[in-house]
Amino acid sequence: MRVVFVHGACVRDGSWWWHLAAAALQERGISSVAPALPSCGEGERPAGPQGPGLSEDVAAVRAVLTEGDEPTVIVAHSYGGIVAAEAAVGVDTVRHLALVSSYLPEPGESLSTFGTDAPPPFLDFDPDGGTFGARPELFAETFAQDCPPDIAREAAALVVRQTLAVTQQPVRAVAWHDLPTTYVVCTEDRGTPAAAQREFSRRADKVIEVKAGHHPFLSRPETVADIIASLS
Repeated sequence: MRVVFVHGACVRDGSWWWHLAAAALQERGISSVAPALPSCGEGERPAGPQGPGLSEDVAAVRAVLTEGDEPTVIVAHSYGGIVAAEAAVGVDTVRHLALVSSYLPEPGESLSTFGTDAPPPFLDFDPDGGTFGARPELFAETFAQDCPPDIAREAAALVVRQTLAVTQQPVRAVAWHDLPTTYVVCTEDRGTPAAAQREFSRRADKVIEVKAGHHPFLSRPETVADIIASLS
């Protein structure tokens, strides 16, 4: 089995975000990969009004999913659930979809479908510049309050601006209708409240609650690795 990790919005370097959980999985003999998301500026084109969007993110993840014939588990975080839902459609090697404090869309739904009337205070939207991002000064207390200080600092340094259009672009099809799906609710999450996660999780086959903030793979990597390993 291998694991394909899909990171969330407004950050770069998926391999770093998942590195602690990836190391714990490697000790169990499970390999993993974390593809880059073009809409976060992780490619040849910068984020912005003409920048890469959801379709490019889906294509990037799908390219990794279709490499080889090893049975695969997708683990998606936050916005990554939007990407993974479509990227896995029709990929025979994918055996399970796991979502961590994530969105779980139906066809036609987008990130904005799950938004609130007022923008959350920890995000900054720039319609003219065509990007959005997490406010650096609020990042640690919102998204990494339960992480070691050095990890929280490293995480904050990887925050980037992302193409704003991804918030409105709907998924065209979803894999979770046909795949076993596990949802990990993070009960101490200050970015995506647990109540909202529990609503999303109603669409999943199995729900696991973990006492952690928005990034349990950084604050409780062994727990996350145990969950993933149990899906094989």
